[in-house]
Amino acid sequence: MSTTTPSASVRRGAISTPRSRMAALARAELTLMGRNKGALIAALFVPLVLPFSVKSAAKEMDLAEAGLTTGTLMLPAAVGFSLLFAVYSALVGVFVVRREELVLKRLRTGELRDVEILTGSAMPALLSGLAQSLLLAVGCAVLLDLSAPSAIHLPVLGLLLGLVMCAALAAVTASFTRTGESAQVTPLPFMFVSMLGSGMFVPLEMLPDRLASVCELLPMTPVINLVRGGWTGDLSGAETLGAVATAVAWTVLAMFAVRRRFRWEPRH
Repeated sequence: MSTTTPSASVRRGAISTPRSRMAALARAELTLMGRNKGALIAALFVPLVLPFSVKSAAKEMDLAEAGLTTGTLMLPAAVGFSLLFAVYSALVGVFVVRREELVLKRLRTGELRDVEILTGSAMPALLSGLAQSLLLAVGCAVLLDLSAPSAIHLPVLGLLLGLVMCAALAAVTASFTRTGESAQVTPLPFMFVSMLGSGMFVPLEMLPDRLASVCELLPMTPVINLVRGGWTGDLSGAETLGAVATAVAWTVLAMFAVRRRFRWEPRH
């Protein structure tokens, strides 16, 4: 992977900007992503299959009692799966492998700032997660005969918050992941907890009140609630503010942890 593109541009007399430097890094990362077939399949195709398991589980639930339908259960779950697989899990591997290959260390010796390195490296996964979430949302809406969302700003806000939060949490997870092989394992606890406790498979409305109150504080729960609330229209102003505050709090906490704990050199 070439790490001299921004510096070379300056030597040729071109003006180097944060935007151009991150774009160059994102293009290089996109090329590397295309070569990793295993990670590509996990990020792009697994989230397309998992919503069908949610549909099967929905047949065993009394969704009407919770004020939901199969569509309003599956669509937010599909978005959540995209964020977990295409963004969070994929980026843990990206950050760890680039660190172990000394790519991150070399990038820091050039013009790129730390935030530019992380953002540029994450950009292909973020764009992939965004495109996949939109595709799945449209597909679920059409196939499950869902009407247009009554509050379109809520799923948009939830998706954007989810993208940033998952990227930040991926960097946190990468900071204590030792190798590329272990990067396939360390994301699993957060992913399982999110899938089971954030309303993707089982809506919080169907959980015991005390357990639901705990699950509301999980990082992915506000994202799922905002996306679902855009279609159901049941999210009040206070609930919306609470969901946004929870997502922002997790994002800020993750960014603080990255600033303090992220490792730029291989772990020995």
